[in-house]
Amino acid sequence: MHISEGVLSAPVLACGALVAAGGIAVGLKRTREEDIPRVALLSSAFFVASFVHVPIGPSSVHLILNGINGLILGWAAFPSIFVALLLQAVMFQYGGITVIGVNTMMMALPAVLCRYVFYRLVTGKNERKAYIGAFLCGASSVAFSGILVAGFLFFTDESFFNTAALVLAAHLPVMIIEGVITAVCIGFIRKVKPSLLGVVDD
Repeated sequence: MHISEGVLSAPVLACGALVAAGGIAVGLKRTREEDIPRVALLSSAFFVASFVHVPIGPSSVHLILNGINGLILGWAAFPSIFVALLLQAVMFQYGGITVIGVNTMMMALPAVLCRYVFYRLVTGKNERKAYIGAFLCGASSVAFSGILVAGFLFFTDESFFNTAALVLAAHLPVMIIEGVITAVCIGFIRKVKPSLLGVVDD
C-alpha cells in the first residue's frame, strides 16, 4: 500500500505530512516508558509484514496489520508505523522520504479511528463479540487505508481514477485476510496476555 515518490502533488503531500506529524506528536505524548517495547514489537511486525507485497501501479498490496496496531497501541500506532516506514525508505528505498507523511497517515489514521469504533467490542467479556470486533477492526482498517490511497491518487490528478479504483479493488481480499489475522491474534492475546488490551466487563 506504499505510494511511491514522484506520484502525488505537493498539496496532497503537505496534507499527509501535517496529519502524520500531528498523529506522531499525540502518539509520543501518550506513550509511556513501559509501552516502548510493545511499540517496537508492533513496528517490527509491520516492517516485516509489509515486505510481502504485490506491486499495483504507483502503489502495492501487502499485509498492513494496522488493525492490530490500533487496538493495542492506540495513538502510538502513528510513531510505530512511522519508524517502520522510515527504516524501509532509508534502508531499502521502499516508499520514499517525500511520501513518508502520506504513507504514515493512510496506515496509522485508520488504525486509530477503528480502535475507537471497535475497542469496546474487542475488550468486552463476550468472546464471540470480541472475535467479530477484531475481524471488523482488521478489515475496516485496510478498507479505510485503501480509500485514502484512492483519494490521494484521485486528488492528485483525476486521470488516476482508474488506477485508484484498481488499488481499492485489489485490497478487497487483503481486507478478509487482515480481518482473520487480527481476530486470531486478538483471540490469542485475550487468552495469554489480556492486559495488553485491557479486557473489561461488558
